[in-house]
Amino acid sequence: MKCVAKKSILKVKPYVPGKPIEEVKREMGIRKVIKLASNENPYSPSPKVIKAIRNASVNINRYPDSGCFYLRNKLANRLKVSKDFLIFGNGSDEIISLATKVFLSDKEEVVLAKPSFLMYDIFSNISGAFIKAVPLKKDLSYDLNAMAKAITVRTKIIFLGNPDNPSGKFFTQKQLEDFLKKVPKNVLVFIDEAYYEFVNSKDYVDSVGLLKKHKNIIVSRTFSKMYGLAGLRIGYGIGHKEIIDLLNRARDPFNVNSLAQAAAVAALSDQPYYRKIAKEMNAQKTIIQKKLNELGLDHKESCTNFILIDLKKDAAKVTDRLMQKGIIVRNMNFCGWHTCIRISIGQKEENQKFLNALEGVL
Repeated sequence: MKCVAKKSILKVKPYVPGKPIEEVKREMGIRKVIKLASNENPYSPSPKVIKAIRNASVNINRYPDSGCFYLRNKLANRLKVSKDFLIFGNGSDEIISLATKVFLSDKEEVVLAKPSFLMYDIFSNISGAFIKAVPLKKDLSYDLNAMAKAITVRTKIIFLGNPDNPSGKFFTQKQLEDFLKKVPKNVLVFIDEAYYEFVNSKDYVDSVGLLKKHKNIIVSRTFSKMYGLAGLRIGYGIGHKEIIDLLNRARDPFNVNSLAQAAAVAALSDQPYYRKIAKEMNAQKTIIQKKLNELGLDHKESCTNFILIDLKKDAAKVTDRLMQKGIIVRNMNFCGWHTCIRISIGQKEENQKFLNALEGVL
């Protein structure tokens, strides 16, 4: 007897991550590889984080704290929200997954931007939902008016990346407030703020503040980007306790490992270290953008730790040639942008080698 999967799974195109450094070393036969493809923090975590991980490692024979007690207390105090407004996940991706599991049924609708973070599409397809993808504007910002018009009685979730990946654009407080006025109260507005720590703008959204007026919002954030804990996989969601309670019913009991919890608590306790890193990354981004201008390459102003670049030629060929030189960048073919690459901001030496290699390849 043949095992039969549900039909919705056939719509899913598996996520293809950037190639790992070790794989490129093996393929290309080179010793030094620079990875600028996955929007990672190129700097090591705070020394306090490393110490916390070491201390926690002696107890990994025990299951982790399912409720993330110490992290929950620390974060609730920092965000000035009730402890039952928080849920923690194996990366913020898991918060997205939980939302689709809990709120989506077969043939119900999801509204999202196209292109945007692939996991919105993947998890929604797994749930069997019908996806209404609204194209970005010419400047690659969200067309919130068009997204509002796409809502029907079958719409259950709207996904908003702020800032968005891969464009690096963000929408403002006023834009979101105007949008929320058009959204029915029974539709979940999922705001993905994986890159919010990188934004330095007065008109950026106060999403946690909006929870006071809107009970149909959930906000997801991560420790993978600014805090450099991508290898430990830890993120969190903020929402009204009614929504959090529903998500918790679908959550695995020990979904956040002990090392990740200890590292996240320590990271929140060392803000000076991460402010220093943010300043350095911003300075490096300015240097990269200046060089891209000199090369005559179109690139989008980004408030994140990555830059989208239009090469005006086949990005696949450029990506391959850069990889031969030991530099991994993200080919944006999967978004339908066949002339674009996306690069993460690396350390000074890495960025310079990339720029030199790119100029040579072009």
